[in-house]
Amino acid sequence: MTADGNITEEQIRAMRTRLSGIRENIERACTAAGRQPQDITLMAVTKTVDPVLINAAVEEGVNVLGENRVQEFLSKRSLYRPEAEVQFIGHLQTNKVKQIIDKVTLIHSADSLHLAQAIDRAADAAGLVMPVLLEVNIGGESSKSGVSPDMLPALLRDAAKLSHIRVDGLMTIPPPTSDETEQNRVFSRMRKLFEELRGQTPMHILSMGMSGDYEAAIRNGSTLVRIGSALFGARVYPQKAV
Repeated sequence: MTADGNITEEQIRAMRTRLSGIRENIERACTAAGRQPQDITLMAVTKTVDPVLINAAVEEGVNVLGENRVQEFLSKRSLYRPEAEVQFIGHLQTNKVKQIIDKVTLIHSADSLHLAQAIDRAADAAGLVMPVLLEVNIGGESSKSGVSPDMLPALLRDAAKLSHIRVDGLMTIPPPTSDETEQNRVFSRMRKLFEELRGQTPMHILSMGMSGDYEAAIRNGSTLVRIGSALFGARVYPQKAV
């Protein structure tokens, strides 16, 4: 029996089981850190995921969605349940900002003044103030976007001067590792940056932690974790035409 299209009831049940485990893990990590689970936002990362399965997660209370790609988001947006809140977490090109400026509630990936200015202009034209997070390349990886920790204070100062964006916090994608000691080291460094810079602007979101490291991120102060494969299962990418 199918729920709709290609999504089966079995897939939905499997997602619900994974979600229950994720919530238990979040609660355990919060207990270890002396925090409350309700202070952690669980975001469902929706890249390549069928809207039927996404909506099933929304029905279970996971109503914050993270979109990576502008075109994929625009193609699926009308299919989402109305209570779903969509945030943009992927690399954002300046020429695509106008396409999403009035369709998302937060942009996680402001990684340069150039992009912040583009968001500011688009928000001005749309008559709104767009909340953003500054993306930090905490591991110094050449393959990843993000401002370096050394340049972060200057970017924060400059972005705070723009009148149609509001810097609500920081985001990072650390180097992948299953070593818990290394996870703690990187996340602890990110938390220290966040705490040091909160004096410049009233930031309240620290977006860090994904499917493989969200428990360590929570223990080190994350307020929002971005979960994709641990919730929906392994991604299935569409085959390219030959």
